[in-house]
Amino acid sequence: MSSFSGAIQRPLVAAAAVAVASFSADLSDKLPSRDCSTSDLAHSTPCSNIQESDSSWVSHISDSKLANLSFVTQIPVPVPNVQFRVPSLGQNCVSNLYHSSVASSPLLRNLYHSADLPRVSRSAAYSHGISNSTSEAEVMYKWHLPELNALDDSSCSLTKSRTVVVLLGWLGARQKHLKKYAEWYTLRGFHVVTFTFPMGEVLSYQPGGKAEQNVHLLVDHLAEWLEGESDKNLVFHTFSNTGWLTYGVILEHFQNQDPTITERIKGCIVDSAPVAYPDPQVWASGFSAAFLKKNSVATKGRVFSDQSGIKVSIGSEDDLGLKPALTEAALLLILKKFFEIILDLPSVNRRLSDVMSMLSSKQPSCPQLYMYSSADRVIPADSVESFVEAQRRAGHDVRACNFVSSPHVDHFRNDPRLYTSQLSQFLEECVLSRCKSY
Repeated sequence: MSSFSGAIQRPLVAAAAVAVASFSADLSDKLPSRDCSTSDLAHSTPCSNIQESDSSWVSHISDSKLANLSFVTQIPVPVPNVQFRVPSLGQNCVSNLYHSSVASSPLLRNLYHSADLPRVSRSAAYSHGISNSTSEAEVMYKWHLPELNALDDSSCSLTKSRTVVVLLGWLGARQKHLKKYAEWYTLRGFHVVTFTFPMGEVLSYQPGGKAEQNVHLLVDHLAEWLEGESDKNLVFHTFSNTGWLTYGVILEHFQNQDPTITERIKGCIVDSAPVAYPDPQVWASGFSAAFLKKNSVATKGRVFSDQSGIKVSIGSEDDLGLKPALTEAALLLILKKFFEIILDLPSVNRRLSDVMSMLSSKQPSCPQLYMYSSADRVIPADSVESFVEAQRRAGHDVRACNFVSSPHVDHFRNDPRLYTSQLSQFLEECVLSRCKSY
């Protein structure tokens, strides 16, 4: 596999050149705009417009000042440039935190809201400072703290403050793309970790290389946060096959490191996935969408208006008049041929099969929620539905919502009401059910 990096880079560089050409050729998108529709199955699409405001880094916080801030000593997450472990959350800390006059300062409120963590080894994770020159593009993952006004004295507030929601991004996603999802959770009192893979790490992937090391770092960080307190829990929210496969790698590491950690996973939410086998067409579509972004036909749903004027999703691209542009069609063809070769390599196929086997037959016992769409041009709806049925036959508590007309990983923006109602119901029934019974 030492030659895998070179083998994958050369064809993809050529493919990327085709993608770049398509930006100038297709700048004015002539395809019709699409409105979302609500299905009778109560499955339509959401995602309030993901704002692209960049998050600033916390550049420097001294130990002596941090030690005097009551809210810092009560938040069980690492803070940049701190030489000591932050104590765990106490029983009465929520009310103290909520009423702290220090925490009401706008500056400290911003520091509390989001702590950006650098790419450093586990042993140095809490001691290295963060440079002012660090850019958002270099951030592997970011820890977002609960909003202060979401905390109170209730038992469910304490449960939320002891739960981390891990958001695993899609191929090509950046931290700013996950910001809206993170805000939804933090406004409800949850900790959030947003994890993304830079495209360069995916294109230059090597077993045991930087990409896997970054997953190791995240796993170590989560395990350390859980350490010593049995009432701390995790929820995973994955996007597309990339996020879903990352979740599988994380489960592998948990199993090897400490199998009991998987018992602390209280829920798994899967957005726009999975296809549980190495499919060259799916990989080609995913990379094409990542290269072309909004210029890709994958960002358009398969919809048309019937005689009643209702938007529906049915038929092929030819039927609906939505076809890839010539450059995108060429890119898809190149990528499909490329992945037919790459995914058939024994070492690659074996690695993917191991991860997919973990996700298919060794999932934690926690409830699962799948949100997908019949209009998804990257992940076929029937692949998701087949996987859902297989998980149900295996005895898992599985919920599913078909958003019918929304494009790939675009359900939240298209139908935020339905998307958030699905999330809220899942969290209430599966994550917060015990605290609500008290």
